Amino acid sequence: MTRKILLLGREGQLGFELRRSLAPLGVVMAAGRRDGDLTQPLQLARLIRREKPDVVVNAAGFTAVERAEEDPVRAMRINGEAAGELSALAACRGALIVHYSSDYVFDGDKPGPYTEADAPAPLNAYGRSKLAGERAVVAMNPAHLVFRTSWIYGVFGDNFLKTVLMALRRAEALRVVDDQRGAPTGASFIADATALVVARYLANGRDGFPFGLYHLAAAGVASWHEYACFIAGQARRAGLPVNLRPEDIQAVSSGQYPAAARRPLNSCLDTRRLARVFGIHAPPWQDGVAHALAALAGSRSPG
Repeated sequence: MTRKILLLGREGQLGFELRRSLAPLGVVMAAGRRDGDLTQPLQLARLIRREKPDVVVNAAGFTAVERAEEDPVRAMRINGEAAGELSALAACRGALIVHYSSDYVFDGDKPGPYTEADAPAPLNAYGRSKLAGERAVVAMNPAHLVFRTSWIYGVFGDNFLKTVLMALRRAEALRVVDDQRGAPTGASFIADATALVVARYLANGRDGFPFGLYHLAAAGVASWHEYACFIAGQARRAGLPVNLRPEDIQAVSSGQYPAAARRPLNSCLDTRRLARVFGIHAPPWQDGVAHALAALAGSRSPG
């Protein structure tokens, strides 16, 4: 029997990769803002009723951390309330709900990587909305998978990696925070890991399936400054136009880089539970970034 997967957030960098990774598992209906607007509860209900999915994958969200401080109501509506509504709608159909949360649910005070058992304490409106969303998803549907991830980048969409590449090309003065730590995580890795877990669910069914909350991020740790310097070096090796060297990138503290939203100083996520339960081992963050830069360089080549 052909399974049906409803994917929300097709315009985003993660949604772009999920369309590829989920395609072998069944019929994927990829919805965008026009037909899957998270601010419109009735539209979401009609979408679920019309598509009758076996799996709902919610890759949509309010991702602008700074703007969430200015409009916390909208951020909560999209990341919190709508996530719970989608989970409840999926539950009514007996469908699995897959949802993505964030390292920003933590305050960053822990010295080491955060586990799924650590108590969340978000510092900003975005983090509070993501925490509300993951809790609503869990409460509304026992058949849930919530993946917390961090520092997402990809070859499609807007992200830190592409912002740095543009600055390197223009030889702009570049100041990057060096006291926030995390693991840059490729959208392609998140999408592939999601597909592996969903494939196991579709093959084995609900009985005994390990639903729950999992941390899904690349291995290793870097500051934003170390990440930017790595991008500069790898971009040059990949043949991308770079007019700044890694040593030209200035390291600054969070206090020297004013922002409306406070960020956790430690965004590292412990992914051992994902490895133990599903056998998915996180690759080093450097491998994914190098691969993305090589892909971007290849897309510039003629022919």
